[in-house]
Amino acid sequence: MKRNPMTKEGYRALQEEVERLRKIERPQIIMAIEEARGHGDLSENAEYIYAKERQSHIEGRIQELDHRIGTAEIIDTSRLPGDRIVFGSKFVLCNTDTDEEIIYQIVGIDESDISQGKISVESPMAKALIGKKLDDEVVVDTPNGKREFEVIDILKD
Repeated sequence: MKRNPMTKEGYRALQEEVERLRKIERPQIIMAIEEARGHGDLSENAEYIYAKERQSHIEGRIQELDHRIGTAEIIDTSRLPGDRIVFGSKFVLCNTDTDEEIIYQIVGIDESDISQGKISVESPMAKALIGKKLDDEVVVDTPNGKREFEVIDILKD
């Protein structure tokens, strides 16, 4: 079974989401289904149809989250090496074309959010950066073409 690397924060977020789905959303949708059933003919009852579709979505998401949590490999980011980029590392890159500096962190696929500077370990950028050291230059194939970056700093939490 393929392991799913993630940070403690990412693992905690998945647990919170599945807990919310089980304890809040699932009971609410069950009540909505019961209420919609009381409105008569189910074949033409839009509320009932919507509620059943929503229930199916919630149950599917719970199964997906259970799988992700079950295959999680939690990486302790407090014990990362400071001399090279690895999973969980936070680092500063400089775009050599624009001199723009940006902070990124390599995280699990479930935690990635580029707007927060969190890039997936499965992304081409993360794959190109893993193992790089301070002052290393790396060329990354992006949707907008090749970009060249220099590793300016590897941050410690």
